[in-house]
Amino acid sequence: MNDRKVTTLVIGASENPDRYSNMAIKLLLKKGYQVAAIGQKTGNVEQIPITKDKENFSNIDTVTLYINPKIQEEYIEYIIKLKPNRIIFNPGTENDEFKALAESEGIKTEYACTLVLLNLGQY
Repeated sequence: MNDRKVTTLVIGASENPDRYSNMAIKLLLKKGYQVAAIGQKTGNVEQIPITKDKENFSNIDTVTLYINPKIQEEYIEYIIKLKPNRIIFNPGTENDEFKALAESEGIKTEYACTLVLLNLGQY
């Protein structure tokens, strides 16, 4: 456990334990991160509620994406407005246009796997 109070927003969150977004939420919590979650359906992963709403979260350090580029379109403006420090595009979510836009807004971006970064201590 660490004492970082860094919030990661998981977009594409799912209650299904076989989904990578679900595994990421659990591993983020285990590593001591604060987590917020948005999904297509409401629910919970551990104690984290999954909302369908684009809530005005504050203090978002990282947005980690588990939605394909087509679905991302409805979130781009929302994510930019959150002003996260970085966006992680997990495998299958790569989006060069969104990446370029985010970087033009001063947001760092990464094509990476959240689970791998966490497990390697590189998150």
